[in-house]
Amino acid sequence: MTSESIHTPHPGTGPRRLGTVIGGSHSSGVDVKVDGDSSIEDIRVGSHVTIRSTSTRFFGMITDVSLKSTDPSLASQTQHSSNQLFIEILAGTTAYGVFKVRPRLVLPNVLGGNSEMLSKVRSVPVHFSPVIEASEADYATVFGQEDGRHFWIGSPLDIETKICLDMNTFVQRSNGVFGKSGTGKSFLTRLLLAGIIQKTDAVSLIFDMHNDHGWQGRDRERGLRPKGLKQLFPSRVTIFTLDAQSSLRRGVQFESEIQIPYADIEPEDVELLASTLNITDNGVQAVYRLARHLGRQWLKKFLEFSNAKDLNSLAEEIQEAPSTLSALRRRLERLERMPYLTKDSLADPLGSILDFLQRGTHIVLEFGDHRSLADYILVSNLLTRRIREKYIQWTQHAATTNQSEPRPLVICIEEAHAFLDSSIGAETTFGAIAREDRKNNITLMVVDQRPSSLDPDVISQIGTRIIYPLDNDRDIASALSGAPDSGELRGVLAGLDAQQQALVFGYAVPTPIVVKVREYGSPDSYRQLVDSAMYSASSSYDEKGRDLLFP
Repeated sequence: MTSESIHTPHPGTGPRRLGTVIGGSHSSGVDVKVDGDSSIEDIRVGSHVTIRSTSTRFFGMITDVSLKSTDPSLASQTQHSSNQLFIEILAGTTAYGVFKVRPRLVLPNVLGGNSEMLSKVRSVPVHFSPVIEASEADYATVFGQEDGRHFWIGSPLDIETKICLDMNTFVQRSNGVFGKSGTGKSFLTRLLLAGIIQKTDAVSLIFDMHNDHGWQGRDRERGLRPKGLKQLFPSRVTIFTLDAQSSLRRGVQFESEIQIPYADIEPEDVELLASTLNITDNGVQAVYRLARHLGRQWLKKFLEFSNAKDLNSLAEEIQEAPSTLSALRRRLERLERMPYLTKDSLADPLGSILDFLQRGTHIVLEFGDHRSLADYILVSNLLTRRIREKYIQWTQHAATTNQSEPRPLVICIEEAHAFLDSSIGAETTFGAIAREDRKNNITLMVVDQRPSSLDPDVISQIGTRIIYPLDNDRDIASALSGAPDSGELRGVLAGLDAQQQALVFGYAVPTPIVVKVREYGSPDSYRQLVDSAMYSASSSYDEKGRDLLFP
């Protein structure tokens, strides 16, 4: 039996035939003339099609739509625009529609194929090959079906079927979620974190600046309070808080309150805060000198210098200008007003966090009412730096002793430009994780509305990108940088609806695709999320979660 007899739909059933290949190239894509019984208005940029060539089935994305004419004078014959007979005579012959398809994959020529049977396109279909809407079976072949490792994130624009991410592949590299404010980044981030919980052996550490992901979020536009990860997966997720009073007031079930000793604050933390605290470059250099001179308790000791005479003596000792130290001290006094910082060096927030992570428990760190950018940068960077140090020790020890490596860790940060700014991103702890720490079993999930502010070297290391609409040209260029055929993807991105539609491409998907992101926030959506844990090969079905949601 030929591939044509298997895959060509009968008239009136299955996917529609849209057109016929009339030209193109491997480098620019193929041109498809719209069939006479199809309408150019039904052809949507971002949709997928299959091209049935002589012996090959191509799978590709529609990247452009245009109108053509064989008669150059047609443009001047507008006087006939109300003549229906004239229009019908010319339609499809003299005047016709063309759409551009970028073939990306070669599909197997057998039913029931899977993604392991896919191959990259190295040729083009022959002239007059029929172009058909992609079917549910085609999408399942390319993107997999929901199972122990594939997680459903949404559906294509033109058909109601599930598009899945291979979550085991997803967590192997750092990932990014980009989009302007209000597009749905927080909902998608929560979905992706749920997929990591269900489908992988990795654990996640979420720095939850806006208190959205742990217990209960807030959707002001729809007036909803969507459930967080702890409510959906109570036995798999633990909440730590920076503000116990806020958590208690909101009814959050948390493990403990985080307190950070002054002794844990290092010059790198202050350097990352420099723009937020208005510390000059000279002030940053003075911090490093103070740390070398005063030791681990440098911050506590420095803040105890309360008069000009003592500051002048200290400035002389470290060969620093007294005015620089005086200004620096005024800036650092802001840290004294952060109630979670303690002069007690016995506080150790790291040990408990690492213990939960290595037991396979996902952690959400809520910031409560301490949601300034300074709070978020300081705490996230400090804890991440120390966790990274431990992971490096563990992986090196495992390599020399043949013991098990630490459990893979995904660190989720919102407002990522605060840590990965192009001026300092490559030098920070988060920059180092993005560049080199896959080997240490740590990756990032960066969430941001200003990707142009991220360090280009960091963006180049992002494995899978999910992009909602962006307004700024520089943000679009940064989000798409390094992507194959980024010019075509820019056009696809421009055609997305303002909410719930996103472009997905990179390491965890075989080919770029536009998805309508699945719903999050209704009882049915919660039920689907919790019930899908039954498919998971890496975790037991969370009956506690289901009982909580559906008593």
